[in-house]
Amino acid sequence: MTTSLKAYASVTAAYWAFMLSDGALRMLVLLHFNALGFSPVQLAWLFLLYEVAGIVTNLGAGWLAARFGLASTLYAGLGLQVIALVALSQLDPAWGAALSVAYVMAVQGLSGIAKDLAKMSSKSAVKLLAPSGDGSLFKWVALLTGSKNAVKGAGFFIGALLLGLFGFEGAVWGMAAVLAVILLAIVLFLPAGLPGRMKSSESWSGWRSKDPRINQLSLARLFLFGARDVWFVVGIPVYFQSVLSDGTPDGRREAFFLVGGFMALWIVAYGAVQAFAPRILGGKAQSSPVLTRKAARWAGYLVPIPAGLAALVWWAGAPSALLTLAVVAGLLLFGFVFAVNSSVHSYLILAFGAADRITRDVGFYYMANAAGRLLGTLLSGLSYELGGVPLCLATAAVMAAASWIAARRIRA
Repeated sequence: MTTSLKAYASVTAAYWAFMLSDGALRMLVLLHFNALGFSPVQLAWLFLLYEVAGIVTNLGAGWLAARFGLASTLYAGLGLQVIALVALSQLDPAWGAALSVAYVMAVQGLSGIAKDLAKMSSKSAVKLLAPSGDGSLFKWVALLTGSKNAVKGAGFFIGALLLGLFGFEGAVWGMAAVLAVILLAIVLFLPAGLPGRMKSSESWSGWRSKDPRINQLSLARLFLFGARDVWFVVGIPVYFQSVLSDGTPDGRREAFFLVGGFMALWIVAYGAVQAFAPRILGGKAQSSPVLTRKAARWAGYLVPIPAGLAALVWWAGAPSALLTLAVVAGLLLFGFVFAVNSSVHSYLILAFGAADRITRDVGFYYMANAAGRLLGTLLSGLSYELGGVPLCLATAAVMAAASWIAARRIRA
């Protein structure tokens, strides 16, 4: 195995470990506080600082990586996640709702910084490690992104499982211990192939890309992830938990497993589609202009899915087993089209980005990604509170349409 392949494998393993903990932590927090009686808006607030931290981190992470090296920012991301998990274990059940929300928001903010340090480091490393000129970049990006999301999906299920078996505090401590061991292993065994400091003459203020393609792609990314998170973060998990739980302790525990299982299935399937996106789109050796046109086309395919689901749920009225199955099927179709969109975006940002400022361009792009998640998270709780699942899905359709319009404006 070449040095580049060893470094790529190590980066992927570190990213897997982080995303497993990230998925588990999100499901733990959501299900635990929903069971405590938090409203949809309060649940959304728990994740807002996580997304705000992602925006700020992505603005500065590229500059930090250029100065101190991708290995350093990768280690920092894993280490901060361990600290966040330990801090979350100190949550006191006797605290009131306002103090609990504020504390969890702060811890989630730290986790958001950790996540985007790890993501920026991993994605930027692929640009610098992948062989050039043979189409390998699209394949390597698709494999990293797809496998990461499959692992994160497993984390959703593990988080729900740990919550049901060991309770909130026991689950958090166990995750912190495992991630700390993985961090130590990565520090000890990461090969030298991962780039260190990169030359960059740009100052901190050079965070915004000068390439209009990257700016337009970032706008499309913002609305794409807003369209997902407006139903994914609060609306659908709370809706499914209300439908599946009978209110008893055993019923709540069973609902934990079922909701966590669905969210895990969605993310795992999404990751699998991402990994195969090069084949779905016609092969890895395609030019950027061709893939840019396909990105716009697939963005358009996404729009009618949440719109149709919103109309179906609104028309059906009361929840039923048949309606739940229809919603599950529709959301899986949404996930398929969303995954292809996400994968081609992940390729295009690296194809468009210049090697001498790749961490800055990737950081700006993922800043837009985090801004979309922030918008989607806020609207998820708000729209569910005002109009239930139909309004969540209708809002997702509007945001998907905005992503399609932005994608059509990219000129490769």
